[in-house]
Amino acid sequence: MNGTREVQSHARSWLAVAPAVVVLAWGGNQFLPLMQLYRHVDGFTQVQVDVLLAVYVLGIVPGFALSGAWSDRFGRKPILVAGVVIGIVGSVILANSGSSLAGLCVGRFVSGVSVAAGMVVGTAWIKELSVASGRAEAGARRASVALTLGFGGGAGIGGALAQWAPWPSVLPYLVQIAACLAALGALVIAAETRSVNAKVKSLWGDLRVPSRSRSRFAAVVLPLAPWVFAAPALAFAVGPSLVGDALPGYAVGFATLVTVITLACGWVTQVFSGPLIVLLRGRAALVGVGLIAAGALLLIPAATSGQVWAVLVAAPVFGAGYGLAMVSGLIAVQAMATPDDLAGLTAVFYSLTYAGFLLPAILAALTAVSPMWVLLVAVAAACSLCAVIASRGILSSRAVEVR
Repeated sequence: MNGTREVQSHARSWLAVAPAVVVLAWGGNQFLPLMQLYRHVDGFTQVQVDVLLAVYVLGIVPGFALSGAWSDRFGRKPILVAGVVIGIVGSVILANSGSSLAGLCVGRFVSGVSVAAGMVVGTAWIKELSVASGRAEAGARRASVALTLGFGGGAGIGGALAQWAPWPSVLPYLVQIAACLAALGALVIAAETRSVNAKVKSLWGDLRVPSRSRSRFAAVVLPLAPWVFAAPALAFAVGPSLVGDALPGYAVGFATLVTVITLACGWVTQVFSGPLIVLLRGRAALVGVGLIAAGALLLIPAATSGQVWAVLVAAPVFGAGYGLAMVSGLIAVQAMATPDDLAGLTAVFYSLTYAGFLLPAILAALTAVSPMWVLLVAVAAACSLCAVIASRGILSSRAVEVR
């Protein structure tokens, strides 16, 4: 294919795609520290701001299904370009909806669709560019690092602007829009890796697992994937909400700090994931989920007595758990996929990971019938149970390979 021949002479071609992945992840996560702004300044309840996380998931799941199949049909570049444009539209809506719950819901839904394109198409494209340049093993790490840089950097920039700059409910989105325009310029020179393929007929969704991989996917990936984003959701959606009243006037700044700590630790973990995965001998995902369970328990002092330190201590633990779980999941999924189902299987994995963002809304609703500290214990128990189930799946898979 012509695109592949071009890529082979440019070892760093993936860097033309990475900015689009970064700015779309930025657009998805800059909202998170602003949740405290909408709650404390605009008067939304905790349940309402957590519902905005759920609406985001409602946008991202169909985005996963469509963007993967459409990029297989029409090529990676046009779909990722469309994703960036949709991201700009989402930020415009959010910038004009600071006091409207309905408007924020629409904006978050549109942003979810755009982030899905960045994650599925961007991840598949970076993987293919890495393969073409002889660095196949770096594909998952590069995509994961770009996503986490966007998630963390976007939240940090957006939160800092909301806390200390003028127009706190508008300026963060304007800055992200400017970054999207720059990323579009980089995409112009990006090398295409997927030719238009008229044989791809399923343009209304490609959320499927190849039959040869279904048993391993169900036994290992399925129980672990939702905890990937449950970790940051607990860290910077649930944690700051437990201590917001103890930080009058600085709730947004504190939420921003927690977000940056969490995702910075996740980013460092992903950068060094290669040696860590070797050191942990195939148990990196299990260790990651174990750290997430520990983080939930560390939040208990914040839930019982508003201890700010507990949120700060839990943040890096959640970050490390998220980093290991994300990279391990991507590596496992890419090992199962062929070129023809890479985007679709990646979409399945990401759809499952984003189920974790429903957790804050669920916990906020359940506080009507149970104290938060009890719910956090239940979260840690469920996380540990999923790790046990996945460990049995890993052992079974290894036994089959030995035979």
